[in-house]
Amino acid sequence: MNFEQKLAKALELLKATGMSRGNYEPPLVSLLWRMGIPVPPPHFASFVGSALFLGVTFAAVWGAVMWFFAWSKAGMDMHAAMLASTASGLLFGITMASFYAYGRRKYKLPKWKDL
Repeated sequence: MNFEQKLAKALELLKATGMSRGNYEPPLVSLLWRMGIPVPPPHFASFVGSALFLGVTFAAVWGAVMWFFAWSKAGMDMHAAMLASTASGLLFGITMASFYAYGRRKYKLPKWKDL
């Protein structure tokens, strides 16, 4: 089964759970699919993969926004800003990966490789 077939099957399973589309098809993942990057829906991704992807993405975006709009104007040191961004990314990544893992268990979804 190729990626598109697996994705269609996964989205069908996720839709059948009754959860909102924005939950199982977040905008960033949708964008990656449109760009041709084959990533599984978040509920089918591994815990570590989700935590890393979401944490790094959040840390980069949130850190840049905070730096340009708050931290640089407040005189915050760049190293402290990077540490705060990394810590927040780590917390966000683990929290979101836990959320998706909980949904995977709650709805008894199969592993990506088993689709």
